[in-house]
Amino acid sequence: MTSSPRPGTPTLYAAAALIWGSTWLAIKYQLGVVAPEVSVAYRFVLAAALLGAWCVATRKPMRFTPAQHLRIALQGSLLFGLNYVGIYWAEEHATSGLVAVLFSTIVFMNPIGARFAFGTPLAARTLIAAAIGVIGVALLFLPELVEARSGGDAALGVAYGLVATAIASAGNLVAVRNQRAGIPVLSSTAWGMLYGGIVAAVIAMLGGASWAFDTSTAYVLSLLYLSLFGSVIAFASYLTLLKRVGPARAAYVNISIPVVALVLSTLFESYRWTWVSGLGVVLAVAANWIAMRPRRLVAPARSAARDA
Repeated sequence: MTSSPRPGTPTLYAAAALIWGSTWLAIKYQLGVVAPEVSVAYRFVLAAALLGAWCVATRKPMRFTPAQHLRIALQGSLLFGLNYVGIYWAEEHATSGLVAVLFSTIVFMNPIGARFAFGTPLAARTLIAAAIGVIGVALLFLPELVEARSGGDAALGVAYGLVATAIASAGNLVAVRNQRAGIPVLSSTAWGMLYGGIVAAVIAMLGGASWAFDTSTAYVLSLLYLSLFGSVIAFASYLTLLKRVGPARAAYVNISIPVVALVLSTLFESYRWTWVSGLGVVLAVAANWIAMRPRRLVAPARSAARDA
């Protein structure tokens, strides 16, 4: 029996970028009636159930040792729980554009973290591409960044956004360590999402959040989309990409996400482009091209362990 072909690296990259770029619209319908941390808990518990059911149906290994569960729980708490609660909180206090710029700094955090965690060399090309990419994202959201300078509680949003980004980067490094320890990607992601949902639920309870549920069509559909596509499919793609090319290059997905989000905003929210935002797109694309040229992807892809 021949196994089905695995998706290539460009396919994984495109899937994560396109799906996460579209979640910006979906998240808008999650804020309001339901507390952000409660919405995060709903999202990842549902995602864990969906991915877990698929793993069971396809006979993926779902049993792990206590030590492996501790590793998976740490990954899930960082990558799915604390990270997303922080991002949702940031978007309550700052514009989505500002949060996007803040999160794009993960292209610096990941390679620096990998240098300390795994001794991975810091390539000059990677840092140059990171700088170009962050500048490009900043230009895309320049009007929102200028508006954020007017004061208000944007500073609190900046703090939440930067902390959430650092937590996400730490989660990336834990995921790499777990993959190197031979823990399967998909089944561990299902468990990790469950742990992340539990962490978000604990934060909600400690903060006294109300366990409301918005039965509106917009909230329910956006929750389903965020759980299935924004969590299961996008994270399965990203974590597999992380395994193949490493945390430094995988982070460049976060440079493409704002570009996708603005394209969708143009179609559905009448976003108006300027020469500045156009330059931002050019720089974002250039950063990805510099960091992700095929000749630098081939070696990691060949040496990657067989995916679960």
